[in-house]
Amino acid sequence: MAQEWNIRPRGHVCSICAQPFVDKKPCVSVLRETENTYERLDCCSGCWKSTPRDWEPFSVWEGDYEAPAQASHKQETVKKETAESLLRRLITLEDPAMQNVVYVLAVMLERGKQLIERDAKPHESGGILRVYEQKKTGDTFVVLDPRLRLDQLGQVQQQVIALLSGTHSLGDAVDGVEHTDSSAPAAGSV
Repeated sequence: MAQEWNIRPRGHVCSICAQPFVDKKPCVSVLRETENTYERLDCCSGCWKSTPRDWEPFSVWEGDYEAPAQASHKQETVKKETAESLLRRLITLEDPAMQNVVYVLAVMLERGKQLIERDAKPHESGGILRVYEQKKTGDTFVVLDPRLRLDQLGQVQQQVIALLSGTHSLGDAVDGVEHTDSSAPAAGSV
């Protein structure tokens, strides 16, 4: 079943009791499958354990809540494209032609310890849906692992390098892509 999913931020209050989370205290994050999408719930541990449910979660993980950092008023004069900002833009675009690039960016960020893989489930396309959480912000990403073959990796790496270096725009990168099987879901979609 194709379901829309972009990036979902971590909640700052319990989805059940509506009490604000306390910095460095445990909380439970849950993805719940609904008819057309996934719903993210963030709950205090006590509420999660004590509230009866007539549904099974798609994915559950526990961690310590981290209060958002105070925004700095200092702005960069030139905004640099980072792997994370590019990943966020590509997921929002939901372009199936960029699913391999999205996956490689997610793996790069996981290796750089910016994303943490929280769950993985098989997908009907033959790939694997991977649920990632951004370590600092708690934002959740659902990324399709398209099961890239080794002979495809070089081309995808070149696309990532071109996009991050600014030598190609997204339009140029998409035009240079061998389009993947159209039955596979777009990156960021489920």
